[in-house]
Amino acid sequence: MKKNINFSRSYGVKVFALLAAFSIFSCEKKEDKNADYYEKIKVEGQKEAELTAPPMVPKPVGDRPAMKLVVNMEIKEQEGEMVDGTKYVYWTFGGSVPGSFIRTRVGDEVEFHLKNHPDNKLPHNIDLHAVTGQGGGAASSIVAPGHEKVFNFKVLNPGLYVYHCATAPVGMHIANGMYGLILVEPEGGLPPVDKEFYVMQGDFYTKGAYGEQGVQPFDMNKALKEEPDYVVFNGKVGSIAGDNALTAKVGETIRIYMGNGGPNLVSSFHVIGEIFDKVHIEGGDAINKNVQTTMIPAGGSAIVEFKVDVPGTFILVDHSIFRAFNKGALGMLKVTGEENKKIYSGTTQEGIYLPEGGNIQNMPEGKKEAKSTVAKTVPEQIKSGKAIFGTTCFACHQSEGQGVPHAFPPLAKSDFLNADPKRAIQIVMRGLSGEITVNGQKINSVMPSQNLSDDEIADVLTYVYSSWGNNKTVITPTMVKAQRK
Repeated sequence: MKKNINFSRSYGVKVFALLAAFSIFSCEKKEDKNADYYEKIKVEGQKEAELTAPPMVPKPVGDRPAMKLVVNMEIKEQEGEMVDGTKYVYWTFGGSVPGSFIRTRVGDEVEFHLKNHPDNKLPHNIDLHAVTGQGGGAASSIVAPGHEKVFNFKVLNPGLYVYHCATAPVGMHIANGMYGLILVEPEGGLPPVDKEFYVMQGDFYTKGAYGEQGVQPFDMNKALKEEPDYVVFNGKVGSIAGDNALTAKVGETIRIYMGNGGPNLVSSFHVIGEIFDKVHIEGGDAINKNVQTTMIPAGGSAIVEFKVDVPGTFILVDHSIFRAFNKGALGMLKVTGEENKKIYSGTTQEGIYLPEGGNIQNMPEGKKEAKSTVAKTVPEQIKSGKAIFGTTCFACHQSEGQGVPHAFPPLAKSDFLNADPKRAIQIVMRGLSGEITVNGQKINSVMPSQNLSDDEIADVLTYVYSSWGNNKTVITPTMVKAQRK
């Protein structure tokens, strides 16, 4: 009996080892087969690829067979607006930053036509991270203004991939906006969702500081030091905020194809008030669930999915948070529909809590350089003031001056503001604490004094008075100087 038991154990171990070995070799064989399989998939038919500018994406691939896909991409060097009154000459794929979204499926054979507009000044090329081949296509696609290059590749790996220009100096071409995303869907396509959006982060380096007016050239020295003036979604401040916000309805599932063009900074992508149900890590097969913030490297991507359960404005940010509120990496998803008090109740009780007292806080003051000032026209003041508002006032008073209920007063149609411009100047200059009544609502909060020059205070208040139904009072630097005394 003992001999039989030992034999059974010995036999069981051998069988287990055999099965394990078979399993290992089977996996290896399966992986080899898959790589070989994708390479040898035969295409059926031909079509021109649908290309879209952000934040839109082309229609899903679905379960269509592999095809010959013709991509027609035009490079354009064109002036655009980084923030109100600040211009920048972008280098673009398809006329947008990021460049046109390309949607394929694994096994497609892509015939890529890269055209450099004759009005452009420089040669360019394209490196697609989805390409298996030298330079991701860069070596085959260097194209001078007024010319076209054609090359072919087969997509072998499903995932979400960055493409970018790789013409020297590579960093400068990317920093000027030459990046985008190419999606390679698996066989059968991705699971359907209600809404899909295309968003990419990028860092920009300009000679002038944030919000400085006029056309701003690229600053190589700042780029080498990795000190961007702007960190933005989709090429400019406010590209997906305010009137340009992404939209959805309660109950819808959202998929964001999120990329990071860089050229330097890593993105800490977060949606305030939401949790990602799924994250395709770095745009690949691995899926992480219930994620708050996901890291996206420069030249990398992620696919995030979530369901919106309650209405509201959900803020997209790079959670390296000064980039969001001071350099532009901020977007909005506006969700409409029925409230669900079980998920989110809103305020249920209000009270005053000032354990450290209601003293006015001061913004840290730095040494300000003396600047020669030229009297601005009112429209010039408004443009300048809007840029200052975006970096100084936006977080508390919100994009349309609506404020935050019970915390920060509204500036829109504000009886408190319109009643006394001199008081408004004093508040910006020296801060305010204690209870005030604005449009019939009592608010007890603390506003720090702002470290702004006379010109900056005049400009931002002129912008506020000229916006959101206020009384269009014009504030001059002379008026500010008088109150400072």
